Amino acid sequence: MRNQEVADILYQIADILEIQGEIQWKFLAYRRAARTIENLSENIADVLGKQKLPGVGKAIEEKVGELISTGKLEYFEKIKKAIPPIVIEMTEIEGIGPKTAKLIYDAIKIKSIKDLEKAARSHRIQRIKGIGPKMEKAILKGLSNLKKPKRHLLGVILPIANEIYNELKQVKEVKQISLAGSIRRRRETIRDIDILVTSDKPEKVMQFFTTLDLVKKVVVKGPTKSTVNVRSDIQVDLRVVEDESYGAALQYFTGSKEHNVPLRTMVAQMGYKLNEYGVFLKETDEKVAGKTEDEIYKLFGMVWIPPELREDRGEIEAAQANSLPNLVELTDIRGDLHIHSNYSDGKSSIEDMVETAKKRGYKYIAITDHVGSVKIAGALDETTLQNQISHIRELDQQEKEIRIFAGAEVNINLDGSLDLSEDTLDQLDIVICSLHSKLRMSRKEITNRIINALSNEYLTILGHPTGRLLNKRQPSDIDLIAIFEVAKEHGKILEINAYPSRLDLNDVNSRTANQHGVLLAIDTDAHSSGQLRFMDLGVSVARRGWLERNDILNTLPLEALCKKLRIK
Repeated sequence: MRNQEVADILYQIADILEIQGEIQWKFLAYRRAARTIENLSENIADVLGKQKLPGVGKAIEEKVGELISTGKLEYFEKIKKAIPPIVIEMTEIEGIGPKTAKLIYDAIKIKSIKDLEKAARSHRIQRIKGIGPKMEKAILKGLSNLKKPKRHLLGVILPIANEIYNELKQVKEVKQISLAGSIRRRRETIRDIDILVTSDKPEKVMQFFTTLDLVKKVVVKGPTKSTVNVRSDIQVDLRVVEDESYGAALQYFTGSKEHNVPLRTMVAQMGYKLNEYGVFLKETDEKVAGKTEDEIYKLFGMVWIPPELREDRGEIEAAQANSLPNLVELTDIRGDLHIHSNYSDGKSSIEDMVETAKKRGYKYIAITDHVGSVKIAGALDETTLQNQISHIRELDQQEKEIRIFAGAEVNINLDGSLDLSEDTLDQLDIVICSLHSKLRMSRKEITNRIINALSNEYLTILGHPTGRLLNKRQPSDIDLIAIFEVAKEHGKILEINAYPSRLDLNDVNSRTANQHGVLLAIDTDAHSSGQLRFMDLGVSVARRGWLERNDILNTLPLEALCKKLRIK
């Protein structure tokens, strides 16, 4: 049993316990353990019982052990029976949490998702005390999304894709290999995994692919194309093509459709045909290109277009004019400015975070634990924060390889003030300010709330600005253009939060912020040392947003960063 499968069951247990009205620490313990396990870089089966896993206590560790050894968990099966199945089913809908699911069930006793949709469309849901029209509208949107093919978070599916890619790369019959499709373009959610290879012995490649340990079901097995399902019912398609057509196939199957259609239209007007087999003269059907993507784009007067940009957002015209951006790279990142430790709801000590950051080659990090009234996140009171600041200053003085900034993630109050005293704010190097409550205020109210916060002299970075959670919670209704204008006016930084379920700001909004002259920071919001690897996801968002190194705060060298943020 793989990490995500174990985590999914722990999340379900947490939801059931919350529905049953268990005390908060109990269901939160299961959620913490689930987050730890789903974000492990190692296989849970390899490390369970051999190393201490932050947030996984003895009782939960025993249950995970039972899951791994038997594939089942007696405790889970028992508590499932105490809850009507429809209540659990409702929690899978974006916009419905455990408490809301129970509230709806207790009020109108629905028996199916179809009943839920009927109740929402007849406005019976909004009449339930504690729900209202806004939530009913969100539920209808969640129901609509439920009918679409399931899309997986990039941060969940990319490690699986890389695992398969690395295994296939070792096969001697595989000559060339690449991920393709939306995962190569690094979209924030992915439907399935596409892999393209060249080989003179495709049957051997297909035999290896369809018998991988990850494979749960072989859907189709053919000589040049096979489809399998792996964990979490993720579909993986493997195609074998000829060397002479590899570039054309890679360009075609990488997409997007929105990029390929106008490209093929342009090519046709120039007297050519472009498909997955190559580029051909229309009149004679002579093949003139197809071995590499580069030669295809070059043939039509363009520089090679990075996959992340292939969304029909002006990249074809920019490639013709040789004016594509020099996209930011992961290697450009000098540090991480949004990190949580075990002082609040993080799983790793500050020392562990520092050591992992050094291994990544970083020159600085900021420890930004939750503070104030966000008690659900283990927020520090001011006395504990003062102690942490002293701890960080001591560590920083001892360190020769990396600078450790004292920071905090501060909640933005309903009136836009910051949930921390000015005396304490003044002692911090980095202040991340975020919304953590009342995310469904009216557009005017929530926009003014953020604008007031951006006017505060102590705010350094606006964290996860829209508050969305992918596949779970829609972004707040914010006038982002107004936010960008105020951020520019006050010289404030906006965050691209790289946590897999956030990726907030997204690619489109990051590009728009940049066009308004706003500087951005890519931060992981890491809650354990292993999660510092999420930086790659944030860089992907930035690349899709056409951002260059100079558009990102934390590509600055240490001295320049301190000067920019006026840190002594």
